[in-house]
Amino acid sequence: MFDKVLIANRGEIAVRIIRACRELGVRTVAIFSEADRDALHVRLADEAFCVGPPPAARSYLNVPNIISAAEITGVDAIHPGYGFLSENAGFAEICTSHGFKFIGPAAAVVALMGDKASAKRRMQEAGVPVVPGSGIIDSDEQAKRFGADAGYPVLIKATAGGGGKGMRIVGREADLAAGLAAASGEAHAAFGDGRVYIEKLLERPRHVEVQVLGDEFGHVIHVGERDCSIQKPGHQKLLEEAPAPNLDPEIRSQLCAAAVKAARAVDYANAGTLEFLVAPDGRFYFMEMNTRVQVEHPVTEAVYGIDLVRWQVRIAAGERLTVRQEDIRPRGHAIECRINAEDVDSGFRPASGKLGTVVLPGGPGIRVDSAIYSGADVPPYYDSMLAKIIAVDRDRPSAIARMRRALDETEIHGVATTIALHERILASAPFEAGRTWVTWLREYLLQPAAVS
Repeated sequence: MFDKVLIANRGEIAVRIIRACRELGVRTVAIFSEADRDALHVRLADEAFCVGPPPAARSYLNVPNIISAAEITGVDAIHPGYGFLSENAGFAEICTSHGFKFIGPAAAVVALMGDKASAKRRMQEAGVPVVPGSGIIDSDEQAKRFGADAGYPVLIKATAGGGGKGMRIVGREADLAAGLAAASGEAHAAFGDGRVYIEKLLERPRHVEVQVLGDEFGHVIHVGERDCSIQKPGHQKLLEEAPAPNLDPEIRSQLCAAAVKAARAVDYANAGTLEFLVAPDGRFYFMEMNTRVQVEHPVTEAVYGIDLVRWQVRIAAGERLTVRQEDIRPRGHAIECRINAEDVDSGFRPASGKLGTVVLPGGPGIRVDSAIYSGADVPPYYDSMLAKIIAVDRDRPSAIARMRRALDETEIHGVATTIALHERILASAPFEAGRTWVTWLREYLLQPAAVS
């Protein structure tokens, strides 16, 4: 096992990793920007190292400073968390070349699966269903040929990155060139890579993902599936649950088997997630693989009783995965609500400032992953998520009731939050029935007139 791990991240995921390492007897080093000097992850770590000024590009994305911090503090490994450098193959390679174990898959796997076009090709070769799509778009003429063959609407997607950046829906050929330019420009600004490709857009699909774990000895298992269909405009997840409601058992079995096949096809070692779109007729298609821990990993942990972050560290330290596939059985139902500092009525505009009173929920079946506290600063430089509230109970109706109670207990003063929107989602008839899809939030709650 490692002696000391540097956490190349901030916020609640940095706190989560610190806790997992402490339970394993591993010391931790937090990095922080000048804006995060008083952050909770800095307080909880054994050591802390400032890596730059507030902007992420000069601190949490500053690879030379992060590697210097690792060398000065004498760590064995670096955990990237999610976001920032977590899916940066170059960073993974640099960690390895400097003698630090990257807590994640091999750099070559990060590169392969981080490029959506190459990932799709590898999945096709492995026999995993993929959405019909183009290769990298080199010209408007190529894009028009694909649109004519596949039929509209189509979805333009950046080959790098995620989080809804570099994505545009195009409903007719006349709008294709403008959509390509906009998606490419946004992708280049967000990821430094403006390449895009096009997929046939599925109508009202669900977003269902499968958690996988693999060790460095070729043992791969799945840890069930999650439904992530409640998404903000821009394809950013807002609420997740496990297991996925109203999913045919045969489809569930096929999804999980496809995820394991996909992970084995790339010799995957560590925690990862295979994301699929599930059409209304039950057919499913590979969308992308996230080669890191997911924001929504707690719902899987709650239902399957497995600590994914602790296993990330153990696998990276060279341990064998001792969990067998037959051990993976869901117990109850879990829901996660992302509490973001956002003004919903202003198009989810991020909010920042100093928090006033903060009261987070507790009681049976409630878990809160957060790094906020009363009086903490919410800087404008980073992701807007304040906390994740996770409710687990014996079945889905009970978990919904428990989450409603938890949200009612929660108080966060000083910035706008998404709490009220979550309360509306939980009270809606389609959500209670488990009948939602990836654009449901926009169509049903944010623009109710758009729903027939």
